[in-house]
Amino acid sequence: MKNIFYALLAAVTTVAAASCATDDSGKDGWKLVWEENFESEAIDGSVWGYTRRGNADWAKTQSDDVRCYAFRDGNLILRGIVNDDLKADTSAYLCGGLSTQGKKEFKPGRIEVRAKLQAGRGAWPAIWLLPYDNDAKWPNCGEIDIMERLNHDGFVYQTVHSHYTHTLKMKDNPANTDTMGIAVDDFNVYGVDIFRDSIVFRVNGVKNHVYPRLAELPDSLGQFPYYQSYYLLVDMQLGGKWVGKVDSTELPVEMEVDWVRYYTKE
Repeated sequence: MKNIFYALLAAVTTVAAASCATDDSGKDGWKLVWEENFESEAIDGSVWGYTRRGNADWAKTQSDDVRCYAFRDGNLILRGIVNDDLKADTSAYLCGGLSTQGKKEFKPGRIEVRAKLQAGRGAWPAIWLLPYDNDAKWPNCGEIDIMERLNHDGFVYQTVHSHYTHTLKMKDNPANTDTMGIAVDDFNVYGVDIFRDSIVFRVNGVKNHVYPRLAELPDSLGQFPYYQSYYLLVDMQLGGKWVGKVDSTELPVEMEVDWVRYYTKE
């Protein structure tokens, strides 16, 4: 039944994705103040840097290898590939990703990214936010995952992380994550609205999940650290405890990004 549900939802979201491909600046009081369309087919170094290799599951395969980046029809291509030169890099797999860390900040508002996600065993494309200027360590600083897709799933996860959800394991009061079906072979628009009292997730303009601030809780519990400025990460990821092992026969795998848009409330 679940597969049937997502198949039906995917048909609906295909139409919604097409309708969301145009600028809706001014809709519902939101004003478009910045966008990246990748039409120049070059990475703007004043805005974007490569995601950094690290020990976290998501970061172990991040790379600035040129084979992980391309442009096609005015869209950015981020690839996950088999590494055939282990002398140059010891990671079995390499992935492309971009981040605005230290270059461009996004204050509370609306962020949307239009992207198409190629499926593959072990593929874990993600669009997410981390605090732009915050001395607190993860998870206390807060994290907003606008989109994560695993393997061949016909849906994406939209999630928030914090001291409250991760360290105190309060993931159900309120629920910190939800899923929503996507058009698996087409572009979809993944979005989040950041308010003082809530985080609102959307897929193709359709509201999926709301994470509220619980006013009765003391700030010391770290339940809602989200009303702050962020930097954006858009990356292809491969492998990890959550997504599972990579099937190298299904590589390369691509994440195709059409545009990024940032709105503020008028």
